[in-house]
Amino acid sequence: MHVPPSYDGTKPVPLIVDFHGLGSSGMNELGDSPYPAVTDAEGVVMAFPDGAKGPLGTAWNFGPCCVADVDDVAFVRALVAQIQATACIDSRRIYAVGVLTGGGMVYDLACQTADLFAAVSPAAFDLVQENVDDCGPRRPISEISFRGTADPRVPYAGGASSLVPGMPITFLGAQATFQRWAAINHCTGSASAEDSNGCSSYSSCDAGVEVTLCTKQGGRDEPGNANIAWPVLRRHTL
Repeated sequence: MHVPPSYDGTKPVPLIVDFHGLGSSGMNELGDSPYPAVTDAEGVVMAFPDGAKGPLGTAWNFGPCCVADVDDVAFVRALVAQIQATACIDSRRIYAVGVLTGGGMVYDLACQTADLFAAVSPAAFDLVQENVDDCGPRRPISEISFRGTADPRVPYAGGASSLVPGMPITFLGAQATFQRWAAINHCTGSASAEDSNGCSSYSSCDAGVEVTLCTKQGGRDEPGNANIAWPVLRRHTL
C-alpha cells in the first residue's frame, strides 16, 4: 500500500489499485507509477498487488492469459475489502489502473466488477478477441486508455500474440478496443477529434460515463499520463 502524508484517516478518500505488467511486481509498479505524484495531495490511497507466478513470472489471469488456475477477480475483491477494513476508503471512489498485462487485468475488472470500481484506466494493452464477447459490465463504466503507436509487444493495430507460451491471444487493436468500449457503454454520435494530448472521447454515453483513447505517436509500452487520467477518473463515482 501507498499512503500519502496528506492522508489522516478522518475522512473517506479514494482508492486506486495499480496493476503491474508481466514479470514485474507491486513494488516495481509503485516505483514506476505516475499516479502518486498526481494524487498524493488529495490523500488518495494506492495499492500495488503482486500477481501470481505464471510461465513468464508474475502475472494476472484475465481469461486466455497469463497465469492459469487463479481467480484474480476474487483476489481483487478480497484485497479491496481488506484495505477498506484498514483505511478510511470512500467505497464510491475506487479505481483500477495498470500497464501491459496489468492493463489486461484492468479491462477484465471493468467487465466483471463494475459494481466495485467507479472507473478504470488501462495502458499499453487492449481487449482481446478470445473473451471480449463475455464482457458485460453490470453498469456503464468510464474508461480512459493510453496507447503508443510503436508498442513492440501490443501492436497498435492489433493481431495475434504469443506473449506467454501456451496462452495465445489476439488483440483487437487500440482503435477497435476504443470502439468496442463505446459500444459496451452505448455511446452515441462520433468521438471527438484528438486533442493536443492525442486524446479522443465519446461523451454521450449511458449514465454520463466517458470513453477515451489517448494515443502517443511513436509511444511504446508506457504507463499512461496520470495528469490526464486522474481528472477523468475522479469525476466518476458509483
